[in-house]
Amino acid sequence: MKTVPLQLITVELGNGKQGVFVGGPLLSEDNVKNNGHIEDIWFSSVQDIPNELTVDELIELVSNMMDRSQTTVQ
Repeated sequence: MKTVPLQLITVELGNGKQGVFVGGPLLSEDNVKNNGHIEDIWFSSVQDIPNELTVDELIELVSNMMDRSQTTVQ
């Protein structure tokens, strides 16, 4: 079976609300020890996606969104 590395990021707001985000690995034990602190964080607008997406399709969609954002954010 093909595997895909995923990492959950949980964010808790001051009002007690929590959100869980799934994505490619951002932090590991190695880069946390070697100054891998979070420098900045941003959120996209909410995107409606097909309910039937596979993990591969979701990763491709997110990768494309990130590529577009890096070319437009100054």
